[in-house]
Amino acid sequence: MTPSVETPITLYRLQACPFCERVVRKLAAYDIPYESRFVEPMHADRNVVKRVSGARTVPAIVDENTGVTMSESANIVAYLEKTYGGAN
Repeated sequence: MTPSVETPITLYRLQACPFCERVVRKLAAYDIPYESRFVEPMHADRNVVKRVSGARTVPAIVDENTGVTMSESANIVAYLEKTYGGAN
């Protein structure tokens, strides 16, 4: 059963980041509402991402609907496909 998206997923990302865009395309393909939070380009300055996901890498998502927080685009895309893929 596909969970409902009551709260938009929060996506931590960089401008023009191809890995972030991969996640954005998957969110759009499944019509999943999300909020973008653009982060600092300097890796060492991404403290907000570190507080949320435990790492300074982007993309990172927080899905309050399922309690999942994760980073790495391939992992996020696989999670979205598994969790929300049946919605389409």
